[in-house]
Amino acid sequence: MEFKHVSVLFSESIKNLNIKPDGVYVDGTLGGGGHASGICEKLNSKGILIGIDRDKDALRAAEENLRGYDCKKIFVQSNYSNIKNVLMEYDISSIDGALLDLGVSSFQLDNEERGFSYMKDASLDMRMNAEDSLTAETVVNTYSEEELANIIRQYGEERWASRISQFIVKNRKQAPITTTGQLVTIIKAAIPASARRDGPHPAKRTFQAIRIEVNDELGQLEKAVDTFLDVLANRGRLCIITFHSLEDRIVKERFNQRLNPCTCPKEFPMCVCGKKTDMKKVSGKPIIPSEQELTLNPRARSAKLRVIEKWER
Repeated sequence: MEFKHVSVLFSESIKNLNIKPDGVYVDGTLGGGGHASGICEKLNSKGILIGIDRDKDALRAAEENLRGYDCKKIFVQSNYSNIKNVLMEYDISSIDGALLDLGVSSFQLDNEERGFSYMKDASLDMRMNAEDSLTAETVVNTYSEEELANIIRQYGEERWASRISQFIVKNRKQAPITTTGQLVTIIKAAIPASARRDGPHPAKRTFQAIRIEVNDELGQLEKAVDTFLDVLANRGRLCIITFHSLEDRIVKERFNQRLNPCTCPKEFPMCVCGKKTDMKKVSGKPIIPSEQELTLNPRARSAKLRVIEKWER
């Protein structure tokens, strides 16, 4: 399958990385190399791009798509949260910038076999790394009703979570739920018709929740933000694009924690813990797509870009 991907907030990301021609940059969610092409374009033959992805197909496609650029390119199949190990493996002590474009790629959504889309009937898979053991089918058919409800409520922010999990458990008693089409039908039956008339597709939130659980997306993100900030060189920047409030909240909180590391009680008149920030905020409010981008790529609607810079005095 051809790897097509419209890179969200492309020019804004590349601009905010503030790329040095001979620097070291990481694209931790490489995909087909869309954002990475913008990085490579600004690097000279001494510059290094490290592209990380969990998906072998993505790495192969990116390697092909980035072949024409002069910079040194390193492709790694891993989770971006393992950045310290990746850098250690290549004897790189720090990086000048990194980009994380979170969520599922257009390639994975459009590839029916992967089971990410509620618009196409396919096997219930949803693994970003096809070698991982946990699949959406396992989650749907083996998690308890309470576990399913908690996941759908927490990760999908779905108000009908209890009813959906109840319907899933009831249906799987008759026969295992093995396809996305079956799951969509169950979700539609669980949500009252009046609640389905407006808003997004009724299965959107539940599919998001199961995908997040299968790939431990929020756990990996929470672990990764500080790790990336630790490995930034002075004046290095981290750009993170999120697609829903749960991701954005984690990024915002982790950035704020590093910007304001003081642990003194609020009633103290002055700081005595001595903890000083080594970061500087680049974007105050998150950067969002322009109307022009939204016209070309409606999937970008919920995207937010946050940028922070290492600033050691």
